[in-house]
Amino acid sequence: MAAKVPGLIITADDFGLHPRVNLAVELAHRYGVLTTASLMVGAPAAADAVARARSMPKLRVGLHLVLADGDAIAPHREIPALLNAHGRFGENMARDGVRFFCLPNVRKQLAREVRAQFDAFAKTGLMLDHVNTHKHFHLHPTVLGLILEIGRDYGLHAMRLPLEVGAPLWLRPWIAMVRARLAREGIAHNDYVVGIAGSGQMDEAAFLTALKALPSGVVEVYCHPAVEADTPLSDGMQFYRHADEMRALMSPRVAAAIGAASVRLGGFSDVLCTRR
Repeated sequence: MAAKVPGLIITADDFGLHPRVNLAVELAHRYGVLTTASLMVGAPAAADAVARARSMPKLRVGLHLVLADGDAIAPHREIPALLNAHGRFGENMARDGVRFFCLPNVRKQLAREVRAQFDAFAKTGLMLDHVNTHKHFHLHPTVLGLILEIGRDYGLHAMRLPLEVGAPLWLRPWIAMVRARLAREGIAHNDYVVGIAGSGQMDEAAFLTALKALPSGVVEVYCHPAVEADTPLSDGMQFYRHADEMRALMSPRVAAAIGAASVRLGGFSDVLCTRR
């Protein structure tokens, strides 16, 4: 594997969640600085996202695995232990994490769903740029292990390391575990990420502040752009400023700051030199 070079990856998560997200991704890529998107293959607007991605060959697309607060891909009769009364993944990640670790039958169903999402992405025909998880559930060792095991069959070569400068001390051992596991498996990753503490608030000012203080190495800035509307995309995003994030991605000031930073801009496959 080639050595890392200083670089910048700018990612939109939740690609496929809603047509508003998909349009924002397209605009921010065609007319802004967005290089990468993470696709929710089971989301309501996934087919629209794939169609748009196919029209943008320079947009790098990865798999945004959803195992909490979202829709499943596998037939519900095959994964009943993973779903709530509404047929969706629940939001109690602490409880589910314990069940993933302790209950073999739940792990088996979890593996079925992880494979189903990888398979759904493969069927799009898009090149797999990277993998990450909704709400960074791959910090859980069972989830990470299944991704690494199953991902080998689908060309997995890069993942997001959710290490933000200033991350709380309690979280750092978990992130160190992920970093060590990725290194053992030969999976490339960014060195730092920007966007966790400011989730849903990555406006122009936040981008410019981050770009002035980029840590050394490969940095991924991720956000949740969407075109403006009167209703939130979900209950958990009521205070997200999606349209401000889209405008930041299309800001001439942000583009100029990236140019001045003299970093290599692209997707994981470009910046980490891992394209096969």
